[in-house]
Amino acid sequence: MPACASRRVPCSMKLLFFNYEYPPLGGGAANANAYIFREYARFPDLEIDFITSSIDAEYHLETVGERVRIHRLPIGKSGKNLHYQSQKELLVYAWKAYRFASQLARKNKYDLSHSFFTVPCGVVSWIMKVKYKIPYIVSLRGSDVPGYSERFTLIYKILTPIITFVWRKSAAVISNSQGLKELALKSAPKQNIGIIYNGIDMSEFAFAERPVTSDKFTVLCVSRITPRKGIRYLIEAVAQVANKYPFVKLQLIGEGDEKEELERMTNDKLKISNVEFLGRIEHNKLPTYYQNADVFVLPSLNEGMSNTMLEALASGLPLVSTNTGGAEELVAEGKNGFLVKMKDADDIATKLETLIQNSELKQSMAKESRAKAESLSWEKIAKQYFAQYQDVLKKKA
Repeated sequence: MPACASRRVPCSMKLLFFNYEYPPLGGGAANANAYIFREYARFPDLEIDFITSSIDAEYHLETVGERVRIHRLPIGKSGKNLHYQSQKELLVYAWKAYRFASQLARKNKYDLSHSFFTVPCGVVSWIMKVKYKIPYIVSLRGSDVPGYSERFTLIYKILTPIITFVWRKSAAVISNSQGLKELALKSAPKQNIGIIYNGIDMSEFAFAERPVTSDKFTVLCVSRITPRKGIRYLIEAVAQVANKYPFVKLQLIGEGDEKEELERMTNDKLKISNVEFLGRIEHNKLPTYYQNADVFVLPSLNEGMSNTMLEALASGLPLVSTNTGGAEELVAEGKNGFLVKMKDADDIATKLETLIQNSELKQSMAKESRAKAESLSWEKIAKQYFAQYQDVLKKKA
C-alpha cells in the first residue's frame, strides 16, 4: 500500500474527484476511473468524494469499498445516448458539480482535487481552488485538448484560452499518452505535462490460444461510433476484403451519432451483410468478444490512450491502428500489429489480408500483444497517480 513520501505530506489524504462520465455513462475515461477507484479502495490512507453524472433524474450515492464515495448528480439524462453528453448536459454538470462540491468543501477539508478532462471538470477544480484554496491536477483525456476532435474545431477557438489557463493554474497536468501530450503542447508550448498511461485489467481480459481455421476470420472494433473514430474506412476495407474472403466478419461494438449513417452505407451503398452492429455491450461481457476475434482494428482520426486497444492487447489480439494518440506506444510495427494511414480503407484492407493469409504471423503477434500488456496494470497506474498527489502536497507544504 502507498505510504507517506514525507513527514510534510499527510498520511491521510482527502480528495475531490471530478469526471462528468462514469459507467454506464461515457467511454474510455469513465472506465479508467472505475478501474482506478477499484484500486484506490485498497489504499488505507486515501478518502475520495467523486462527483459525476446520473443516468436519470435522481441523485444517487454509491461506494467503492469504504472510502470512495460516488455522487451521481442529475444532468438531464434519461437512460439514452449513454456514450455521449451534449454541450447542454456538460454545462448542467459543471454548475451542479460546483454547487455540490462547495457543499462538501464547507463540511470537509480536502487536500486537493483531481479532474478528468480540462473542460468542464478542470474549470470546476480551478473555481474550487480560488474559493477554497484546494490545489488541483488535471488529467488530459482527449477531447479536452485543442485540435483533438474535428467536431469541436469552432468550440476550440473559444475554449483554448480557458483550457490553457486552467492548465497554468493547476498543480500538475497529466496526459495519458505521448501523442496527446505533444498535441497539448501545440497550444501551450511552455506547459509542463507529465504522462501516466491507462492501464489494463490482466485478469479480466485474458489471453486464450485461438484455433487456426481457414473459414472464419473476425475483425473486432470496440469504440464510440462517431466520425472521429474513422469507422467508415474500416467498413469499406472489410467490404474490399470480403470480395476475396467471404468468411470475413466485422463486429462493431458501441453506440454513437454516426451509427445510423454507417448502417445505411453498409446496407444500401456497399450492400454487404458481414458487418454486425452490436450496439452497446455490457462491459463484463466484452472479454468473450475479444477472445473470439482474430484482430482488433481502431482507425481513429485522433485518440488519447485507447482503453479498448489496451483490452485487445491484454486479450492477445494483433492490433491494426492509425498512428495517433498512444498507438505507437502500443503497436510495434510488424511485431504485434500494424500502423495504417488515416482515412485509408485500402491500407487497412492490405493489413487484414496479410493476417488472413499468414496464420503464423497472426499467432506470433497475439503472443507479442499479451507480453506487451504484462508491463501495464491498473494497480501500477493508481500508485503513479497517488505518488503525483503526494508530490503536489509536498510542494504545497
